[in-house]
Amino acid sequence: MELRQLEYFVAVTEEQTFTRAAERVHISQSGVSAQIRQLERELGTDLFDRSTRTATLTTAGKAALEPARAALAAAAALRQAVDAVTGLLRGRLTVAMVTGCTVTPLFDALAAFHQAHPGVEILLLEGASDQLVHQVRAGQADLALVGCATTTPDGLEALTITCDQLVAAVPPGHALARQRHVTLADLAAHPIACMPPGTGLRTVFDQACAAHGVTPRITLQASAADAIADLATRGLAIGILSTSMAAAYRDRLTALTLDAGTPALLALIWKNTPNPAVREFLTHSRDAFSAPRPA
Repeated sequence: MELRQLEYFVAVTEEQTFTRAAERVHISQSGVSAQIRQLERELGTDLFDRSTRTATLTTAGKAALEPARAALAAAAALRQAVDAVTGLLRGRLTVAMVTGCTVTPLFDALAAFHQAHPGVEILLLEGASDQLVHQVRAGQADLALVGCATTTPDGLEALTITCDQLVAAVPPGHALARQRHVTLADLAAHPIACMPPGTGLRTVFDQACAAHGVTPRITLQASAADAIADLATRGLAIGILSTSMAAAYRDRLTALTLDAGTPALLALIWKNTPNPAVREFLTHSRDAFSAPRPA
């Protein structure tokens, strides 16, 4: 008894004719008939009443139908289980991140995953957050580290990495440097250096400005926090960064708490039906991001 014989048996039962069953399984009608005959010889009884134009199950055929379906389902489950293992032995994991991102724990997670599963090729991509969300939804990336204003983009799962307020980064001699807090209205008279549209931080900033009726004068745009910090250090514009980003530049910039309302989030996103490689990488990611960092 072979699985293909059971597959043909179920197909004929569901299609009710040998002709349609043959079309469904993509072989000739004579091939289907021959395999069904072979199955009947092995079982010692007819499975179909062939006295009419419609293939009708005999009593024995009715008894055999559910076990046949169960056998096919078990074979499919076996195949999926093996695929789950081989998917972690070979294949590709595509991870995307926002342009200019230097989040060390992400790289730690990539290294740990590679050490555990050296046969899986790792592909790393960069882009704007909105582009990366689209790539994950379209299956072009397995996971992405993105900036966003909400924890979970529609239809995706997310692991929040950081949840920061926006800050205005200025050099010590700036007119606003003596203030501990600034409002969006305080920024209106000054040039702004910010990330470009499509990034999570820019989305949060734009939404906050719109909610407060403020039109910022964004004169400089850069995708990397380092570039924004360098521009702000030279007094060319007030840099808009998140609290965690600005901490790296506290030796040359003063981070002023900005009353923007919605926090800026950095999150790892993936589809809600992850493949085995994604699940394994998420395990390494949770370990890497929860590990204490050097002071």
